Amino acid sequence: MQKTALIAGASGLIGSQLLPLLLASDRYSKVIAVGRRPIPQVHPKLEQRVLAFDKLEEHAMRLIADDVYCCLGTTMRQAGSKEAFYRVDYLYVVTLAALTARNFAVQLLLVSAMGADPTARIYYNRVKGEAEQAVRELPFRTIHIFRPSLLLGEREEKRRGEQLGAVLLRVLNPVLVGPLRKYRAVSGVAVARAMLQAASKDSSGIQVHPSDEIAQTSNL
Repeated sequence: MQKTALIAGASGLIGSQLLPLLLASDRYSKVIAVGRRPIPQVHPKLEQRVLAFDKLEEHAMRLIADDVYCCLGTTMRQAGSKEAFYRVDYLYVVTLAALTARNFAVQLLLVSAMGADPTARIYYNRVKGEAEQAVRELPFRTIHIFRPSLLLGEREEKRRGEQLGAVLLRVLNPVLVGPLRKYRAVSGVAVARAMLQAASKDSSGIQVHPSDEIAQTSNL
C-alpha cells in the first residue's frame, strides 16, 4: 500500500531537492508540503498546507502522514536573535514531530547538523542537540537523524558565511580523508537522496547518519 509523506521546509536547500524525489517515488501516493507560504509546484500527488508554525497545534488534524521529513532550519544571522533561532530550530521542529507522532506517523526523518549536542558550548549546536534529544522521546517506530557538514547548493536566501565556507571546502574536500572525511561539505541533493533511501528501508529504532555516510549513501 502506498504511503503519505509530509515534508516541512520544502522551500529550503534540502527540502527543495527532496520534494521532487518524494513526488516521483512509487512509495508515496500523497505528499503533504507544510510551509508558511505556497510553493510554485504543481503535481497530482501534492497537497499544500499553508500555515503559521506558531499555530501548528490548531492544524494538528491536517498533519497526518506515514513518513515525516523535517527540513526546518535557519541561522542565527537569518533569525536575528537567539530567541527567534530557538523558535524555528527547536520549538517548530519538536512541535511538528510531537503532533505527527500523536497522529500515528511511523517514521521521522530529521535534518540536524554536524556537532549537534545538547551540552555543546556553541549555541547553534546546543539547540540542534536539544531538538534531537526531544524527538528521540517520541513514539515513532523509526527516527532517522541526519547530521550534514556544510551544505553545498543554491538557497533562496544567500548566506555569505556559508558561501565562503563552501568555496573553501570545495578546495579542501579531496584532502579530507580518513577520520577527516566527516568534515567534507555535502550537497543538499545528497542529503535528500539519503533521506528517501533511509525511509524506504522501513527499519526501526533511532539511527544517526553522519555527513560522510550521507555522501556515500547518496551515491549508491
